[in-house]
Amino acid sequence: MSAASTAEAPAFVAKTKTGRITDFVDARVGGSGILREFGRKVFPDHWSFMFGEVALYSFVILLLSGTFLTFWFDPSMAETHYAGSYVPLKNVEMSVAYSSSLNISFDIRGGLFMRQVHHWSALLFVASIAVHMLRVFFTGAFRKPREMNWVVGSVLLILAMAAGFTGYSLPDDLLSGNGLRIIDGVIKAIPVVGTYISFFLFGGEFPGTAVIGRLYMLHILLVPALILLMIVLHLFMVVVHKHTQYPGPGRNDGNVVGYPLGPVYAAKAGGFFFIVFGVVALMAAFFTINPIWNYGPYDPSPVSAGTQPDWYIGFVDGALRLMPGVIGDFHFEYVIFGYTLTLNVLLPALVPAGILFTVMFMYPWIESWITKDTREHHVLDRPRNAPTRTAIGVAGFVWYSVMWAAAGSDLIATHFHVSLNDVTYWLRALFFVGPVIAYIVTKRVALALQRKDREIALHGRETGRIVRLPHGEFIEVHAPLDEYKRYKLVGFESPAPLPAIPNEHGIVTRKEKQRAFLSRWFFEDRVAPATPAELEAAHGHHAPAVEAAEGSKSLSH
Repeated sequence: MSAASTAEAPAFVAKTKTGRITDFVDARVGGSGILREFGRKVFPDHWSFMFGEVALYSFVILLLSGTFLTFWFDPSMAETHYAGSYVPLKNVEMSVAYSSSLNISFDIRGGLFMRQVHHWSALLFVASIAVHMLRVFFTGAFRKPREMNWVVGSVLLILAMAAGFTGYSLPDDLLSGNGLRIIDGVIKAIPVVGTYISFFLFGGEFPGTAVIGRLYMLHILLVPALILLMIVLHLFMVVVHKHTQYPGPGRNDGNVVGYPLGPVYAAKAGGFFFIVFGVVALMAAFFTINPIWNYGPYDPSPVSAGTQPDWYIGFVDGALRLMPGVIGDFHFEYVIFGYTLTLNVLLPALVPAGILFTVMFMYPWIESWITKDTREHHVLDRPRNAPTRTAIGVAGFVWYSVMWAAAGSDLIATHFHVSLNDVTYWLRALFFVGPVIAYIVTKRVALALQRKDREIALHGRETGRIVRLPHGEFIEVHAPLDEYKRYKLVGFESPAPLPAIPNEHGIVTRKEKQRAFLSRWFFEDRVAPATPAELEAAHGHHAPAVEAAEGSKSLSH
């Protein structure tokens, strides 16, 4: 066999150097097939989907700005005397970590700007994840097959809070030191092992000599690596499960209506990234955040007032402030077998957060068990069409917000010139009553909106025009809806309560009775969407009246 017959001519020969390099890499990696397949993925276009993108872009900004700060920050708790440019702190004894933070702020070109870019993007990162998860919850995007992706998002939220707290503690100023002091108190409240954990974390009695360096390793290495892993898993499952979409004509659980990733969505996403970057840069340039030079170095001996943590950790601080030390003659501190059990610290620090995150992790399976709905869902719910779920979400949000507001109870008292005790008493009452009121009001509002949607679907949109018919009757002209808006108002499911179902032995178990009870609670108040027969009858009945009204020349104001 000749050499000419064994060698095949290449199918494609690049004409440019860049093309040859790309072709070389593609022939060995196979990236073109991956990009071709991924570029065909269709993504729906809706403004609420941008919250997840904001979280991703904020994390990219965090990585870039954090890399810059790493070059100059020294995570040492060794003692030194400040010799930088900020005159009010000249020759003040402080840690090397705090001194290097001041040097970044005043002596490194662009250092203060990058510090503030980092801090603002951190706040935006946590906020966008939280709002994104609220959108997912209220629209039911956590249902099968996305339960595990919901868990990944919950883990991401916890990791974002951990990243924020570890970074917030690094400057070793008065504000961050107070936050660490609270964490030390919570750890020491853990029975038996609390003091050992505190000694291990801080390298001795608080504040120790090692905690800043250890938090630094967590902040720049372990936590970002875990966040990056969770983001990759999250995006992988988004591609595998395909994107959710809002209801509309032609949209169902078997398709996705939107734009392909390339080139339309990629171009829009790229532009949106620079918008987010620009907004963060503007905030960093014009709005001061965390002015560490105002607080001075941390001193564990005095007690300072008016210090609040960043908003995402505030609910833990608020729960601690709301917890009473004594109720009448009942005390929350005991000595058992020589160990002090401090429940007035342990309970508010661990129980509310434990309840919040446990319910968050388990909710997809809780709702699936109550409703016995094991179908795949790719079309989202309008929040009003799932009134019980929406009410649960708002109740949880109000509960969190009460604890969050309690973290600033002293500032509320001083700014509004009211008693701190009165503020605390009202917030304690809202801690228990607020979620109940929020649940009732939200569910009533959602049901009222459903009834309004049903009325509009059957009778059309109110125009505000009052006309008199030839026989003297006054009516308001209703404009008919277009097909898209009508579908939006009627194209949803309204399941009825599911009664208890006997098992294979014909026995209704106690667990099944509990599920049936919860099903009645979940679906009992419902507004069924207008059926095609009702729509046809309503439009057929009102068409002559509307035509007569439009043809009438007698108009009354």
